[in-house]
Amino acid sequence: RRETGWRKEKDPVLASTRKLHAGADGSKVSPSAAPERLPFCRVTEEDLAFFRKILPGRTIVDPDLVEPSNVDWLKSVRGSSEVLLRPQTTEEVSQILSYCNSRNLAVNPQGGNTGLVGGSVPVYDEIILSTSLMNKILNFDSISGVLTCQAGCVLENLSFYLEERDYIMPLDLGAKGSCQIGGNVATNAGGLRLLRYGSLHGTVLGLELVLADGQVLDCLSTLRKDNTGYDLKQLFIGSEGTLGVITAVSVLCPRKPKSVNVVFLGCETFEQLLKTFQLCKGMLGEILSAFEFLDSECMRLLNTHLKLPNPISDCPFYIVIETSGSDPTHDAQKLHNFLEEAMTSSLVSDGTVATEEAKIKALWSLRERVTEALTHDGFTYKYDISLPVERIYQLVTDMRKHLGNRAKSVVGYGHVGDGNLHLNVTSPSKDPALLAAIEPFVYEWTASCRGSISAEHGLGLKKRNYIYYSKQSQAVALMGNIKAMLDPKGILNPYKTLPDNLKQ
Repeated sequence: RRETGWRKEKDPVLASTRKLHAGADGSKVSPSAAPERLPFCRVTEEDLAFFRKILPGRTIVDPDLVEPSNVDWLKSVRGSSEVLLRPQTTEEVSQILSYCNSRNLAVNPQGGNTGLVGGSVPVYDEIILSTSLMNKILNFDSISGVLTCQAGCVLENLSFYLEERDYIMPLDLGAKGSCQIGGNVATNAGGLRLLRYGSLHGTVLGLELVLADGQVLDCLSTLRKDNTGYDLKQLFIGSEGTLGVITAVSVLCPRKPKSVNVVFLGCETFEQLLKTFQLCKGMLGEILSAFEFLDSECMRLLNTHLKLPNPISDCPFYIVIETSGSDPTHDAQKLHNFLEEAMTSSLVSDGTVATEEAKIKALWSLRERVTEALTHDGFTYKYDISLPVERIYQLVTDMRKHLGNRAKSVVGYGHVGDGNLHLNVTSPSKDPALLAAIEPFVYEWTASCRGSISAEHGLGLKKRNYIYYSKQSQAVALMGNIKAMLDPKGILNPYKTLPDNLKQ
């Protein structure tokens, strides 16, 4: 059943996607590989003279300085751009795009370059447009909690700014020290607080962005409610820089909780973990802010590569639960009642509670640093899947059986609260045969459960051709029409997000 998948017979385009695994000549060509370069112009000395005029000292051509922006965080994708532009204002971005559009020069918008699907780096020689110097906080309304800032503000810096004013950001990611809010919005990043505060589709109130032809679109509203016409900003949230370059964001920020507790628990089975989640939702209710899990393989990698000790006894599954509230006594009582019930019901075999900041950080690091531990284990194939919550771990189990001893490690962790599994497979080095065994198996399995092949990382370069496992061909065609209307020359982040068989 899983080999066929529920969409395979229904959608002919899906069949053509599968054929990409075996090229026209029968050779193995991965759909995640780069397509041929499109006929964009190449940068000339005249182009550089224009850029230097509008960006004095911020037009970078030194190969050593450009190189870090050509390589993704995982070091799995490498572009060959020779030009890095660092604008500071929306007007400068507008001038750059207007010029590039007229010259048919491709542009790769880049924030903190922490993406995991090859969406943030050039594929060929696209000009890199970095938002790193667009890092000003424009306004904060302490009554409504609305923060307005430029796109290049680093998430952690925004968090520090808000915490001083008794507020927090509605999202929190392991990459918070380097990821930028513009990139977060462009990829619709999820993260650790989504269970409590929802996605950026809800918390982002307004955007300012520049379209491919240099036109500035000011939708930088700070209103909670605005029912006048189409909500255009939603089109750009999660569009991965393919429809426009986000230059400023207004986001609704929650008050900083007065009481935060983190619990680290161990379970013997995934079924017990799911029952603990049900119990948790019922007994903790409004103070529950995160429910994360990692398996014993993750713990092994944390121990081995990062020397992080297991704070409880060894278990097959571990849970990180966070509560956030306004009354420490009330929250502590609710937590105590929940833990007592979880222990008496034998859902949980061991656990520890943290209320002090240092211990809270130590417990959270066991979940946040899994990605880092994986980078030390070898070459990593990463999958970011949405599934019905009860099916989340079955995919990990089935993948282990499917791969046998071909993989070094197969690990599962993620956000139980919103049905998001991070499945990671490691091998000593890049292994095309292993990749062919993983894909399309992982996508067919996901499609058979009506899941999504990208829960929060986006599609980027690596997953663009797998979109049909999650979206019907009519929907993808409409996406192509929107792209063609907003960016008719296709200069914005080419080769990303949309599949190769969509001709513009």
